[in-house]
Amino acid sequence: MKFGAVVMCAGEGKRMKSKLPKVMAEVLFKPMSDWVVSSIKNAGAEDVCIVTGYNHSVLEEYYKGKAEFAYQSERLGTGHAVMQASDYIKKYLGGYVLVAAGDNPLISENTIRAALSMHEKDKNFVTIITAEVQNPAGYGRIVRNKDGSVLKIVEHKDCSEDELKINEVNSSWYIFNAEALLDTLGKIKNDNAAGEYYLTDAVGILINEGKRTGAYKVLDSDEILGANDRIQLLELNNIARMKVIRKHLENGVTINDLSGVSISPEAVIGPDTVICKGTTIKGKTVIGEGCLIGPDTVIESSTIGNNVTIIHSIIDKSSIGDKTTIGPYSHLRPNSNIGSSCRIGNFVEIKNSNIADRTKVAHLTYIGDTDCGSGVNFGCGTITANYDGKNKFRTKIGDNVFVGCNASLVAPVTIEDNSIIAAGSTITNDVPKDSLAIARARQINKNEWAKKRKEKFND
Repeated sequence: MKFGAVVMCAGEGKRMKSKLPKVMAEVLFKPMSDWVVSSIKNAGAEDVCIVTGYNHSVLEEYYKGKAEFAYQSERLGTGHAVMQASDYIKKYLGGYVLVAAGDNPLISENTIRAALSMHEKDKNFVTIITAEVQNPAGYGRIVRNKDGSVLKIVEHKDCSEDELKINEVNSSWYIFNAEALLDTLGKIKNDNAAGEYYLTDAVGILINEGKRTGAYKVLDSDEILGANDRIQLLELNNIARMKVIRKHLENGVTINDLSGVSISPEAVIGPDTVICKGTTIKGKTVIGEGCLIGPDTVIESSTIGNNVTIIHSIIDKSSIGDKTTIGPYSHLRPNSNIGSSCRIGNFVEIKNSNIADRTKVAHLTYIGDTDCGSGVNFGCGTITANYDGKNKFRTKIGDNVFVGCNASLVAPVTIEDNSIIAAGSTITNDVPKDSLAIARARQINKNEWAKKRKEKFND
């Protein structure tokens, strides 16, 4: 089945009170339009054409290399938006074109597949994705023939008393035969009070020409919800949040307290992992089995092994091996790779570093731009100083090294296997294997100096 998609994303969304296009408002950490595009591509679309308008450069930058674009210079209705994509539609002659609203993030790939299957099976010229809702006020009603095909779409303001009782409504998502769509786009008129071209008129033209029009009713009416303001956006976030959480609960993840828990739809979490309150998991994060995550933890686009504990910490674009403990109050900045059976202690910051298995990093330590071997022990307050004010350098540490507390390793420097760095040392030169490095002033004790100082000030 050859099909492409036109996604309408031209709207400003004034009620959002944002400088961004409305479709860039986020649901669970990603733009509404990205939910739409992902579902369409996962359903099998060969590519996607995004119709831009307000602040179009934002969308063009975000989807660069991921979509084609058509520009709607004036917002003259949904039909006009699709007209701008006419050249794209021509690519799919002999196939199908899905027309989607970019602010309906919850329509799933399964719904798209099912609607496409119905469209093909019933030999429809157009298939409307619909939903049955409790309160249909404001929605266009779907009026069906006795055989289940669509007789017409009636806008709420034009409904008769009987039509107002209909609960099946239009989602503004359509599957067209490409030829039928191109043909009807040329027949739409804007002889209405708003002077706009409506895509529903294209559907009406096909119906009047006797071309079969079908409707696929979604199983979950929440799928067709959109957001025009921040209140509706919050509602979408809550619905999406619970859908994602429910999926993980069904897959064996434990979440005992939902307070402040948000998980991206791309995240993968293994069974017997416990997610505590106040935990946020963003991006394509993968978390293994038997982990304890949180409370009050943020993980973004990271890979976490099995049986890992992360408490009150931030993990950003990093990886953590099995049986490692992080925190509390640790921060792994991007490109930090921690091995298995490690311990990263309280108030530790690690950046762009590789730390091998069984290494312990004690509290109040900063590790930056460092390649560290296995079995290393960092005492509290250690710093790998990676920046000289102009350039950044790496620190290299071998296996089974012991670094005493409050030591500073000034890069570029190499500490070879089995070496010991004395507490309080500032290391600026390489340390050979099996050596002790001491870089601090010799201690001098001045007998009774403190006593004499006290007597002086008491005089």
